[in-house]
Amino acid sequence: MISELSKSNLKETIYNAYHQCRSKTLTLFEDIDEVSFCQQAHADFSPVGWHLGHIAYTESFWLLERTAGFPCLFPQYRKLFAADGLPKTERVKLPSLEETRDYLETVRGKVLHYLEVANLEKQDRLWRFMLQHESQHSEIATFVLEILKREKGVGNGEWGVGIGDKEDKEVIQNPKSKIQNPKSPEMIEIPAGEFEMGNNSVDALDNERSAHRVYLDTYWIDRYPVTCGQYRVFMEAGGYQNSQWWSKAGWEWLQTEQVTQPLYWYSDRHQENHPVCGVSWYEAEAYSLFVGKRLPTEAEWEKAASWDTQFNRRLLYPWGNQEPMRQLCNHNSFNKGTTPIDAFPDGQSAYGLYDTLGNVWEWTSTWFDSYPGFQSYPYIGYSQVYFDQQHRVLKGGSWATRPWALRCSFRNWYYPHMRQILAGFRCARGL
Repeated sequence: MISELSKSNLKETIYNAYHQCRSKTLTLFEDIDEVSFCQQAHADFSPVGWHLGHIAYTESFWLLERTAGFPCLFPQYRKLFAADGLPKTERVKLPSLEETRDYLETVRGKVLHYLEVANLEKQDRLWRFMLQHESQHSEIATFVLEILKREKGVGNGEWGVGIGDKEDKEVIQNPKSKIQNPKSPEMIEIPAGEFEMGNNSVDALDNERSAHRVYLDTYWIDRYPVTCGQYRVFMEAGGYQNSQWWSKAGWEWLQTEQVTQPLYWYSDRHQENHPVCGVSWYEAEAYSLFVGKRLPTEAEWEKAASWDTQFNRRLLYPWGNQEPMRQLCNHNSFNKGTTPIDAFPDGQSAYGLYDTLGNVWEWTSTWFDSYPGFQSYPYIGYSQVYFDQQHRVLKGGSWATRPWALRCSFRNWYYPHMRQILAGFRCARGL
């Protein structure tokens, strides 16, 4: 049972988190024009304005309708903003930004009023799910806005102009990377043995459950994510023109897309020590083969990032169980872009890996699938429909990931051809 004091503290914690998350979301829309608000920047993603309305709709549906028993607010928006309402191509006819913000504020006002009387003993998990739901859509909105800027020619198509153009004076500045040979970065040996994978906490999403023991043979994994400087070696060696580094599916994708560099790429070499960002799974796989390695499995990545070697226990974060702060990893858009891979020594894992949380999502070789004891929550369509052997798992979060969706057990998933997401990778190999 939750004591009265802890009930009050929990409600205050949820209230503050909802306020902080919403503030970050709205910051994205401060300077947007109505055309960009409704424009579909890419066929695989909805207009950025749709994400704002979807956040309001989902919060209203689950917390007010399904939980509190309120009648539907703004029924005219149900089909438009429901995830299964309209195809992405038909989500461009949106209410104005002002109308959408009014919708958002009206829903939030009623939600916070209901929070005062909500039974958190039974509802705590749902309230935390909704916080993570907004966090995820806020991150999607971040890179959709970047795609729009690139389409408009802001920064001549160069990454780092637009989202990352405003220098944050508090960004941790580090010297040049310790990595001397960009083709042979330092690797760490992870000894054979069991570890606990997954997460049973109240924050855990359905696909993170249940926590379970996994045995892994000894393997090696890169201490750092692959940097722009290292990836440039692959590019300059003709990596995009040589089929020997590509799988059959990857080469077919490459011939169709005709790409020659990551989507978010610096040509002037001033970000050589930043992680490469904006690569598809196919590109990550090709580079790994080029350097004689492979992508890590999800289990290999998670063990190296989260396992406490001293006490043989799973940690929520690489550095321990202390919640993320800006001094520990690059997240929550604090730095408005990527940072050097060695900028956060206090955030390294027990095994000594850097940048496992924040900066860029990291592709793994694992297909997204259920864990033992999986149960859908809060609805079947959240995770289960993607257990289709077509989506690869990404781990670790990016510089735009909110703290409520940032932990070692968190699982993201995308088609292997996706490169619009803020994704990079690190390599691994067996003995």
